Amino acid sequence: MPETRPDDVLPASLPVALPDQVRAALLAPMVDHHCHGVRRDDPPRSEFETLITEAGTPAPPGTTHFDTPVGAAIRRWCAPVLGLDPHTSPAVYLSRRAELGGAEANRRLLTGAGVSAFLVDTGLDGPGLLPPAEMGRLGGAGADEIVRLERVECDVAEAGLAAVEYAAALREELAARAARAAGLKSVAAYRCGLDFDPSRPSRGSVIAAAGRRLADPKARLTDPVLVRHLLWAGVDVARERGLPLQFHCGFGDTDLDLHRADPAVLTGFIRMTAPLGVPVVLLHCYPYHRQAAYLASVFPHVHVDVGLALTHTAAGSAAVLRELLELVPFHKQMFSSDCYGVAETCYLGALYHRRGLARVLADRLAEGEWSAADAARIAHMIGSGNARRVYRL
Repeated sequence: MPETRPDDVLPASLPVALPDQVRAALLAPMVDHHCHGVRRDDPPRSEFETLITEAGTPAPPGTTHFDTPVGAAIRRWCAPVLGLDPHTSPAVYLSRRAELGGAEANRRLLTGAGVSAFLVDTGLDGPGLLPPAEMGRLGGAGADEIVRLERVECDVAEAGLAAVEYAAALREELAARAARAAGLKSVAAYRCGLDFDPSRPSRGSVIAAAGRRLADPKARLTDPVLVRHLLWAGVDVARERGLPLQFHCGFGDTDLDLHRADPAVLTGFIRMTAPLGVPVVLLHCYPYHRQAAYLASVFPHVHVDVGLALTHTAAGSAAVLRELLELVPFHKQMFSSDCYGVAETCYLGALYHRRGLARVLADRLAEGEWSAADAARIAHMIGSGNARRVYRL
């Protein structure tokens, strides 16, 4: 069994020859500006497989989620980080993972990703998910929290308030949590779609909707009036605190109506927030990454990434990045892994960002479109510089 260390894997992973300054920029530590906690334990195979797919269900009988682009990528790229040969079988891979234990597997994979800061969305529940500080400690990186608006609203709704108290209590709680956060995030795409009425709802309509909401506070927030109110409350707090507001767009799990998660249908809201100076960050976006690139190119406060699409398209990730870079301003694109549950998704997100961008940069250099200095500057901006500016890190 080879004793491969994470530090040995990352530099060898670039697929093309590049000038030294471009290679150095690609391999420099990055800011993962949107991720989730990974599990502290080592999950059994059945649970591990559900964590490497957005399906959220076991593979059909006689099949496995390892027979997917991300499953093949784990066997190819994560196996050496755990001290195995590339392309090892799923059974051998998971046996080695169990032998190392959750803490050591997480340490190797998170450290091997080459991340200098994790911005962790703490809005998801899950068994034994690492909090931001522990993600940072195991990954040898800094860590800050991204506050999910819908999670705050849920806590406020369950506090036993009267409908007339709802708006003020929500505003106060958002402000309190934002005080220690690097940004805010919404999953409105999952709750009512992004094609909502972008205007700020009236006080009377909010009170009426809050009355219905508080009659069943444990139910999921789906009322479009309250979702809109929550978003505008988030905008107000973000403006006061100088924070960006993230939106899940595009690719996600089965709880999503994909056509309603197209960032293009968010244009009305984006247009209304443009004068306020609050950065809007469109996450993931695939297969609507070209629409997201357009929005970033015409609205000064819009930024984009392709997030979990890099992990899940795996060997095809260069094509996604190439399409995004057809139009997106270089100072508007950022990197995120959207890792969740297992640290493999963090490692692969970083690896396929670097590999995919390396191919795109090599093409531009070969065509004489960019100089080596241009390519290195763009790699640095996308990998860390833009996130450090937008999130004020």
